Amino acid sequence: MSEFLIRVSRGGHGESFHRGSIAVVDHRGNLLDRVGDPDFSTFLRSCAKPLQALPIVESGAAERFDFTPAELACMCGSLNGQDYQVRAVSSILAKIGLSEDHLQCGVHAPTHRPTAKQMEEEGKKPRPIHNNCAGKHAAMLALCVFHGWRTETYPQEDHPVQQLILEKISKMTEVPKAEIKIGIDGCGVPVFGLPLRNLAFAFAKLAISPNPEGKGIADSDRPLHRLMKAVLDHPEMIAGDQRICTDVMRAVPKKVFAKTGAEGSYGLSLVDRGVGIAIKIEDGNPRALNPVVVEVLRQYEILKGEALEMLQSYGPKTSIHNHRKDLVGEIEPIFQLKGI
Repeated sequence: MSEFLIRVSRGGHGESFHRGSIAVVDHRGNLLDRVGDPDFSTFLRSCAKPLQALPIVESGAAERFDFTPAELACMCGSLNGQDYQVRAVSSILAKIGLSEDHLQCGVHAPTHRPTAKQMEEEGKKPRPIHNNCAGKHAAMLALCVFHGWRTETYPQEDHPVQQLILEKISKMTEVPKAEIKIGIDGCGVPVFGLPLRNLAFAFAKLAISPNPEGKGIADSDRPLHRLMKAVLDHPEMIAGDQRICTDVMRAVPKKVFAKTGAEGSYGLSLVDRGVGIAIKIEDGNPRALNPVVVEVLRQYEILKGEALEMLQSYGPKTSIHNHRKDLVGEIEPIFQLKGI
């Protein structure tokens, strides 16, 4: 069963609790540590994005279209809709001969509040290119153009690009395709449900140390190595300003790949340890997720000292203030990992 991960207190008394599970797995699939149920079945949501982007590098599409490392990282991110991210998505689409009219991810305001506010003040409406999944959808369109597949129906489950991605998800998580649950994500494309430990396994495989020369990297791992080097070199493309994924990666450069997913899911690759971590907040409440992420990295001594101080607004313990700005409570983690 899941366990209590977060305690929300008021006046020193527990008011609410958030349950969840954590699985810690090495690159061979060994379960190293856990809290709660490592076999808890969850949809990967946006944690799947780096796995979905791998075929771009493996297929040769990255070379044909001359995608930059920042553009490859953009394909793996849940974007803020900031101007530099919009430019990256626009560049990807231009290189494949398409426009943002081909994006079928839907429309929402930029996640980055200053950008959304500026657009509103200027009378500009959000477009699909501001969607946090625009980079992922641009990558899917790039695969369609590369392989000569129809672009009009690319979100459909039976489309070749979605079947290719399902194959990759199955290979990276080592869950047979027939056992992967399929749903529809917020952006309209298939999303994948599987045990938490298998998500951690996939993120452990992503934790290949991206040394600059690529020495000692097996040929079969070179696409993965190239993609991971891109995301670690460009944390601003994984989320954006004032987002925990980007801020964690900036606080401990090239040591952690951090990727959020909706409904309280999260994936971490500990690059210097070859370890993957998957987190699921059972009730999907986002207020519980950031403190858990920071506390996991603190317990494993990846975040400490100045790096931990840089992330204090996310956790591990955060304050609750009322509308008068009075301190009235706290959100704090109450779980313990064994250590790796």
